Amino acid sequence: MLSAFIWSCEESFLDPERATDVLTDVDFTENVETNPELVEGTLEGIAGFMIQPLGTLGTAAGRHYDIGQKGVDILSDIVTGDMALSASAFGWYNGTANLLTTTDFTRQENQLLWNYYFRIVGIANTVIQTSGGNNPESDDPNVLRINAQAKAYRAYSYFYLAQFFQPSYDPSQPILPFYNIETSELGKVPASQIYELIISDLTFAVENLDGYTRTQISQIDKSVAQGLLAYTYAAMGDYAAAKVNAEAVINTGGYPLTTSGALANPGAGSGFNSVTSPSWMWGFDITADLGHQLINWWGQVDYYTYSYAWAGDTKSIDDALYAQIPANDIRKTQFGTGAAPLQPVNKFFDPGRAPGGQFQITTDYLFMRVDEFYMLSAEASARMGDEASAKSRLQDLLSIRLGSASAAANYLNQFTGPALLEEIYFQTRVEFWGEGKAYLAMKRFQATNTRGTNHVFRAGQSFSYDSDEMSFQIPEVEIVNNPNISSQNN
Repeated sequence: MLSAFIWSCEESFLDPERATDVLTDVDFTENVETNPELVEGTLEGIAGFMIQPLGTLGTAAGRHYDIGQKGVDILSDIVTGDMALSASAFGWYNGTANLLTTTDFTRQENQLLWNYYFRIVGIANTVIQTSGGNNPESDDPNVLRINAQAKAYRAYSYFYLAQFFQPSYDPSQPILPFYNIETSELGKVPASQIYELIISDLTFAVENLDGYTRTQISQIDKSVAQGLLAYTYAAMGDYAAAKVNAEAVINTGGYPLTTSGALANPGAGSGFNSVTSPSWMWGFDITADLGHQLINWWGQVDYYTYSYAWAGDTKSIDDALYAQIPANDIRKTQFGTGAAPLQPVNKFFDPGRAPGGQFQITTDYLFMRVDEFYMLSAEASARMGDEASAKSRLQDLLSIRLGSASAAANYLNQFTGPALLEEIYFQTRVEFWGEGKAYLAMKRFQATNTRGTNHVFRAGQSFSYDSDEMSFQIPEVEIVNNPNISSQNN
């Protein structure tokens, strides 16, 4: 029963009925082979939950940073310092920017992260059980595909939970409760057990999504599963496996690199605002009928949307990071002055480009693009000592950013050894600014980031990846209501 997956007194926070079009306990005996539409609806419900305003903490909490995965992306980007809270008129991100969230378990942002991902684990487990369990015996490709997509969602959730709630990868450290249908461990289990499940789920997903063609970019396909697997192996330090999966995305996914026109040219259809972008692998098509307005990722980041980034809660690139971008790099033009300097006015923008102009939001959400895996492949190669392969993949990407292959090659010639890895970290931060990848990279590179001068809070201060300020806290409600956790925290 679903209750096997719920451990706190707040039973509603893993209740699938709180997501859109999902299974309930009553439906649990329904079989995917006899009622596939019901289970498909549950998978779509997970995708819908990932973009639902006020979906995690609920409307009563009224937290305008409660906007699904993209809301998490903002929280984590601000924590690293790469995204500066450059002005604060409304205060939504003050606790996060001042690093109170990551040092105070009573802050509601911690509960948001915890509830968001464990809710998806609970719903995914429901779908997995209705489609044959952890080891399905069906030979029906549709059943196996549904099971694989649900496992990919479960793995995605546990991957992010492990990143946010463990200071650095240590397989022996107890970090999270464990729920895989067959086993429910309410206390924290070692990271090795969590990562074993992630690897198993994503490996199954890759195998059983082979040949599947999705109808919407919000659906997980083989390339997305391979991408998540590449990130997981990289986080574990298994760079050979990370490179294999990153290269698989590049070579078999069919996605081209983001073009220079798409990177930062308002007159050429850029703006990272449409799921029709050829380099996008995973995202969500935000349409008018969804009714998204003020409470939305675009509202928090885009100067051209009627919401906070226009009205005074501005998010800008850290000015010290910006200063390091070469003058001939097209990505330097992604940032300019809107309501504050260095907002992403030429990277993330409503095509209408009227300040505060987009009220009914129809610009789309980006979760993953192919460029990530060129960078991740380069990182893996460099860590294994294969600098030629690392520079080759970097050159593929930088040729577009710097204007030519020769310019990219000349630029990269100066880097070798540790300096090459430092450069890959820098390029990762610049390339994926605002896309929710900075936190993952900071952990992988075991970096220390120093904030520039344009932060409302903590300007000029430095923080190591494993400092208390750089990891989130198991929320107060979980510690109070789950004695298995509270006893481990004593």
